[in-house]
Amino acid sequence: MNRYHSNGKFLLSGEYLVLQGARALALPLNLGQSLEVTTINDRNGMIHWDAYTPKGFWFASIFSKHDFTVHASDDMDKADNLSRIFKAIKTLNPSILQDENDYFFTTRLEFDKDWGLGSSSTLISLLAQWANVNPYELLKMTMGGSGYDIACATASQPIIYQLINGDPIVEKVDFKPAFADKLYFVYQGHKQSSGKEVKSFKERAQKLDFSQEISEISEISENLIRTTSFNDFCALLTRHEEIMSRCLEQPALKTYYPDFQGVIKSLGAWGGDFFLAASELSEKEVKEYFYRKGLKTILKYNEIVL
Repeated sequence: MNRYHSNGKFLLSGEYLVLQGARALALPLNLGQSLEVTTINDRNGMIHWDAYTPKGFWFASIFSKHDFTVHASDDMDKADNLSRIFKAIKTLNPSILQDENDYFFTTRLEFDKDWGLGSSSTLISLLAQWANVNPYELLKMTMGGSGYDIACATASQPIIYQLINGDPIVEKVDFKPAFADKLYFVYQGHKQSSGKEVKSFKERAQKLDFSQEISEISEISENLIRTTSFNDFCALLTRHEEIMSRCLEQPALKTYYPDFQGVIKSLGAWGGDFFLAASELSEKEVKEYFYRKGLKTILKYNEIVL
């Protein structure tokens, strides 16, 4: 049996504009997804796939190891997606699955599948590790995106991520804010489709010049790492939200929580998943505020960031 693991992620700065070359600050998480791969004595030319979440069994599929045709599944959309990924892997590494044995793949997600912490990116990373292929190439051939989440999947600490001429540049950074106890990740209660958001933004970026915003966001990413002042950190987050609000022509998330005593910043695709709340309120006060808003999942920075 072979075992693999990949980390989930948060994108603290650079959402959307990372696609255009902005320097983005990304955080690998201590929650992710694992993969176990075993060969079995059956020689029917099949791959068996079982997937689990923290709540238990998720879905199962059986498909051909030769042409990856789906033979059975309780979720055909997910099975078809897996089939496409395996076809891409076979293109990148034709030597895989050449033996006569059948295979059994088991994935175990360590966070709620609706949280948007990287169920797709960790899957790409895991399968790339197993097949010994370039995860960024596999991402390009399947789901698309900037690739920062792929970088986080195998990172051991926060990173600065940047695309230069389409190539990923990953730089480890020493980001350990002294005020981490004032930072919270709050789940909005619904998942945002990153793929749709990426496509929409790329179409918008073809018509507009974001070069000034890219420069500003890159500078903010650098300053977020360097600052030791909580007030300065909050000011940087607020400026980041202002810039992205203008780029996306969407209101900043704080406008929906105007009475919150602190700063609120979107993470990743706007309109879903988690956001960052930074406040000098006590932990009890922060949680009580968001509980009153119907937001029950609140994670402390030090509990989840590697």
